[in-house]
Amino acid sequence: MRMAMVVLGKMGANMVRRLRRGGIEIVGYDRSREVVDALAREEGMVAAEGLADLVSKLPAPRVVWVMLPAGDITETCLAELHNLLSKGDLVIDGGNTNYHDSQRRGAWLAEAGIEFVDAGTSGGVWGLENGYCLMVGGSDAAIELLSPALKVLAPGHDYGWAHVGPVGAGHFTKMVHNGVEYALMTAYSEGYELLAAEDLVKDPQHGSVVRSWLLDLTADALKADQTLENIKPIVPDSGEGRWTAIEAIDQGQALPVISMSLAMRFASQDQAGYAHRLLSMMRNAFGGHAVAKK
Repeated sequence: MRMAMVVLGKMGANMVRRLRRGGIEIVGYDRSREVVDALAREEGMVAAEGLADLVSKLPAPRVVWVMLPAGDITETCLAELHNLLSKGDLVIDGGNTNYHDSQRRGAWLAEAGIEFVDAGTSGGVWGLENGYCLMVGGSDAAIELLSPALKVLAPGHDYGWAHVGPVGAGHFTKMVHNGVEYALMTAYSEGYELLAAEDLVKDPQHGSVVRSWLLDLTADALKADQTLENIKPIVPDSGEGRWTAIEAIDQGQALPVISMSLAMRFASQDQAGYAHRLLSMMRNAFGGHAVAKK
């Protein structure tokens, strides 16, 4: 199989490496020529100088995997590919895209006879070594065309990836995945905070009911630094946690744990701490409680 990878950042570059080592031929493009040349040297990737050049180096039906941030940059790339590809070709969006956008783009590409797969991709920087969890949405024909690559990217040929439904289902599943991830991270961090307050931080991943790979990574990090004094308590959200909460509201479903974990990320952005200062003032106003001042 020969396919293309567009944008070779941390995730895209490691996916190229895993695909090449699994016998998949890759044509790659990135705005950084240095990155393209490095992967060409290291992994035998075929270098492309732009999207038109990339498409010209693919056999029909062409398969192009796009690894870009959600939003306008992905929209622009897909619009250009729409003009370059032909009926029967396939485009995959492996970024963290809102599933509504994926449904719209899939319908738009289908008008030209171009197949579209939305691939929820999990695994981060460890995907090269461990494989990627892939949640893919699209037609049966599109998934069959893509399956050789999915089997190489996943932890195993017959596990670690799933055809979860039509276009949009892949990014919907990844959205919920990330919402659960938010909740897990918040629960672990709260538990460790209480343990740290009593100087009882341990690594409970061995045989514990709450053990997980995420907890393994956390325990390894804490072995090197338990105080975390040099880390600012600011936790960004990538967008998928809030999409999960919004979807729950739209469906009238209660997701209190995921929603609260999202709210905690918002709270971490409040460096001024106005709300907490206001709470202190309120306690003083009704109860005469002391207010600590700088």
